[in-house]
Amino acid sequence: MRPGFVGRVPAGYDYAVGYCGRTKSVAVTDEIKLVLFDMDNVLCNYDRGKRVAFLAELAGSTGEFVHKAIWGAGFEFLGDSGALDAVDYLRGFGQRIGYLLSLDEWAEARRRSMKADRAMLEVAGRLRETVDIAVLTNNTTLVADHIETLLPELRPLFGTRIYTSARFKAAKPDPCCYRLCLSELQTAPQTVLFADDLAANVTGAREAGLHAHHYTSIETFRQALSERGLLQAE
Repeated sequence: MRPGFVGRVPAGYDYAVGYCGRTKSVAVTDEIKLVLFDMDNVLCNYDRGKRVAFLAELAGSTGEFVHKAIWGAGFEFLGDSGALDAVDYLRGFGQRIGYLLSLDEWAEARRRSMKADRAMLEVAGRLRETVDIAVLTNNTTLVADHIETLLPELRPLFGTRIYTSARFKAAKPDPCCYRLCLSELQTAPQTVLFADDLAANVTGAREAGLHAHHYTSIETFRQALSERGLLQAE
């Protein structure tokens, strides 16, 4: 065990990429054992406008005010990065929009903004027959805790392997976020294919030693999977 490292070393742990920070040069393998999915705009269509509109109606305010108070001011990032725990996040959310927001109301606003992408979920289901699958999304822990309400289609496919960035006290594209997630999954970065709709998050994943695909359409994703031998043509 390396000096300074305390605790159990996960199976498949690769010391060359196992620490937070910049990735060292490592040899990669083409054998993919895990496909790691982003959630919003990959496994589901996410419409923030619907969420903002519902919150504005509750608060008796405007969408512009709510958006500026939560996203424009960087408050949502505090939840995503785990700087705020779930209780402080929900309390602060309500304070910022000028309304005592309940957990049920927060969840309803989030639920209205999400619609499962059936075709992508079908791809995930096919992948599950040959490799492991998991989710890593930039979100507060409330999203994973209440996924049955927000996007019930995920749990039957991914089980407990639905992770939010806040759990790891880091948010994509910070390489540390990916590495801590893979440590939890006990999976080596070079055996993982990550898919995200944001180019910056794809770059962060590659810096962490993962293979990564910039998701722009299901057609190109299917092609990328087929080229790696992960998905056979129907």
